Amino acid sequence: MKKNVFIAFLLALLLGISATAFYFSKLNVPKLTRVTVTGESQSQIPPDNAVVTFSVMTQGKQAVEAQQENARKTESVIKSLEALTANYKVEIKTNDYSLQPEQNYRYEKMPNIIGYEAKNTVTVITPNLNQVGALIDAATKAGANSVEGISFILREDSPAQGNGLGIATRQAMAKAEAIAQSLNGKIYRVVEAQEGGGQIQGPVATDYGSANTVAKADYKMAYSTTIKSGSLTVHSNILLIVEVETK
Repeated sequence: MKKNVFIAFLLALLLGISATAFYFSKLNVPKLTRVTVTGESQSQIPPDNAVVTFSVMTQGKQAVEAQQENARKTESVIKSLEALTANYKVEIKTNDYSLQPEQNYRYEKMPNIIGYEAKNTVTVITPNLNQVGALIDAATKAGANSVEGISFILREDSPAQGNGLGIATRQAMAKAEAIAQSLNGKIYRVVEAQEGGGQIQGPVATDYGSANTVAKADYKMAYSTTIKSGSLTVHSNILLIVEVETK
C-alpha cells in the first residue's frame, strides 16, 4: 500500500515538473512577426565581355551545293576568329543552322523550287573589348555576310554583380531594422531571400567605315571597323522576408 502511494506521489511530482517546465518554456517563446522588405541599387559599370554574332548564308541550285559552300565558309570564319583570339580565353560556337528551299511563287500556279539557302550562325564571346571591330573585319573577310548582333555584358561571377547585390541587401536590412525598432523589437532571423536584377546596355558606337572597298578586282580592307562599348547600367534588387521579435 505504501509502495503504491509512493509511486503515485512520484508520478504527481513528475507531472507537476513537466507542467511547470512547459509553462516557462511558453514564456520564453519569442513573439514573431514576419515582414517583407526590398532593396535595390543601380550603377554604371564597364562590361567585361563582348558577344558578337555572325551569320554565313550561302545559296545553290542543289541543297548539297548550298550546304557544302556554307560548311566551307563557316569553317573559314571560325579558323579566322580562332587565329585572331589565340591569346585570349574566348568561346566560339555555332547555332541556329538552317537549310531550306527557295521557292518561286506565281499567280494561280503551284510554287516551284528554284534553289536552296543554307545559314549558319557563329557566336564569339571574348573578354577583349578592344578586339570587337577586328573580329568583325576578320569574319566578314573570311566569308560571314551578316553581323546579327553586338552586345556587351557582365559575367555572372563578376565582382560588380556581387557589389550591387550587396548594396541592395544592406538597404533592405536597413528597412527591416527600422520596422523592428518601430515595433519595439529586433530582427530575429531572415526567413527567405530572393534576388533579381539585370543589365541595360548603353549605346554602342559603331563605325564600319569602308570595310569592303573594291580595288583591282579584289576586296581589300581599306578601313577597320571601330566598336566602342560604353558602360552598362546594372540593376540589382532583393526581396527579404524577415521575422521580427517583439515583446
